[in-house]
Amino acid sequence: MDTTARLRPVLRAALAFASFALAPFAPLAAAPALAADPIKIGSVVSATGPSAFLGDPEAKTLKLYVEELNKKGGLLGRPVELVLYDDGGDANKARTFATRLVEDDKVVAMVGGTSTGATMAMIPVFEEAGIPFVSLAGGIEIIEPVRAFVFKTPHTDKTACQKIFEDMKARGITKIGMISGTDGFGKSMRNQCLKVVGGYNITVLADETYGATDSDMTPQLNKIKNTAGVEAVLNPGFGQGPAIVTRNYAQLGLKLPLYQSHGVASKSFIELAGPAAEGVRLPAPAILVGDKLAAEDPQKAVVAGYKASYEKATGQSVSTFGGYGFDGIQLVTQAIDKAKSAEPKKIRDALEATKSYVGVTGVYSFSPTDHLGLGTDSFRMLEIRGGDWTLDAATR
Repeated sequence: MDTTARLRPVLRAALAFASFALAPFAPLAAAPALAADPIKIGSVVSATGPSAFLGDPEAKTLKLYVEELNKKGGLLGRPVELVLYDDGGDANKARTFATRLVEDDKVVAMVGGTSTGATMAMIPVFEEAGIPFVSLAGGIEIIEPVRAFVFKTPHTDKTACQKIFEDMKARGITKIGMISGTDGFGKSMRNQCLKVVGGYNITVLADETYGATDSDMTPQLNKIKNTAGVEAVLNPGFGQGPAIVTRNYAQLGLKLPLYQSHGVASKSFIELAGPAAEGVRLPAPAILVGDKLAAEDPQKAVVAGYKASYEKATGQSVSTFGGYGFDGIQLVTQAIDKAKSAEPKKIRDALEATKSYVGVTGVYSFSPTDHLGLGTDSFRMLEIRGGDWTLDAATR
């Protein structure tokens, strides 16, 4: 069977999904008034603070989706109420809000957790309450080991490491330096990269770290610069740290290839790093290069629809982080619809049974042993050129 024939069923599914999933963002006719008790879906994101460029598009996406969903009639004949809190990037606040969502707000599901640290702080609350939690953070420890009620939409840091090392190996790079953030995501990705790097015959010659509030990483980068044999540098991290690393990298005149993680897959990173971002390589979801995807790509229609709707509503460029929120809320609302119930356990079961969901981040298929449902093939390897993303031909 040729490639086109193999893709037809998935492409048909993607187009069918696009017509269903993207409709809530389009202009809608008036729907009947909803008088029943609302179905409450909770969310805690970092809409302000150092991680605002991640959490703000998540919050905007969730609000947009729920507002338009209610214009169509809600779910199960009931309105959907989004109970949204801003943790400001503080994991302790996130846990406090999680408790409030369970005990006071009585939510039936949760979509949120901008950072790995905030997510890990909230997991015990939702697990104990038996409420499904779809995280928007990257750390692999969120879903490994598998927890009954916890899922997530972003690729794991382990998958990002594997994608990066595949690219390095293909380019003949065998010796690298690492500089990692000490936040929850940075720590986790560093550890995952160190675990899998040997399988690609790549050696880490220098291993530096920086704090979440550090404003100058020149000393650490100088150590890497002065380490003989380093052929490329990898920066596991998210937030403002990687932009500072990238600027310092250019200031030191380092000409080695610089790899960032999917934690910076946002136009905001390019803006923060400025001209220094030129040539940076990173793995990212298709949403950043939707216009460059092949016509037969099953994600093309979904990505294009979300991008157009979000940018029209907000006046801002689309980001992978808003996309994580879009996939998260879609997965939860489809699970409620499929279960024909707003009972948390039934929502959880329907989530776990999800197969071939074509989202903006990838095509998800969950199972009892996999609460992410994505592999390295759902990543695209990008390079920043001329202040924008370019896509490797091999990942189209």
